[in-house]
Amino acid sequence: MQQRKQEAYNYLYDNYAAALYSIILNIVPDRDMASDVLQEVFVKIWKQIDTYDTGKGRLFTWMLNVARNSGIDMVRSKNYQKSQQNRELTDNVHIAGGTVATNTDTIGLRKLVHTLKDEYRVLVELSYFEGYTQDEISKMLAIPLGTVKTRLRAALIQLKKLIKP
Repeated sequence: MQQRKQEAYNYLYDNYAAALYSIILNIVPDRDMASDVLQEVFVKIWKQIDTYDTGKGRLFTWMLNVARNSGIDMVRSKNYQKSQQNRELTDNVHIAGGTVATNTDTIGLRKLVHTLKDEYRVLVELSYFEGYTQDEISKMLAIPLGTVKTRLRAALIQLKKLIKP
């Protein structure tokens, strides 16, 4: 990447776009806007790869922070705020208003997940909220399958402690 090789960029996009998109989607609920933010994130990664320091952490963690910060910037922007005030009601509003299904947001589970370390939070979100298998997560994040399983177990133990005081 630091040598600006297209193959490296393609590899990063192919292997990490889905994970970064899910992180952005947790912050920016509009899928179209989240896709736009994802594209901006990869442009930032391409332009700012020289600021990445291997001594401070893994490349994925750095990219995750770029994605998270970009999503937060989008939500805080005046254009986004105005678009939320002026958006149209869809048919789904009426359907969602009468549901009794448990939503993870309403019981506070997502808030608890966001208190976990980044390495745990990403795995929990991909596994439980996005529906990826442990094997898919392992390949997507280039982490050994055993590490994914160990981290997910540790994350669930931490969540259990947070839920039961």
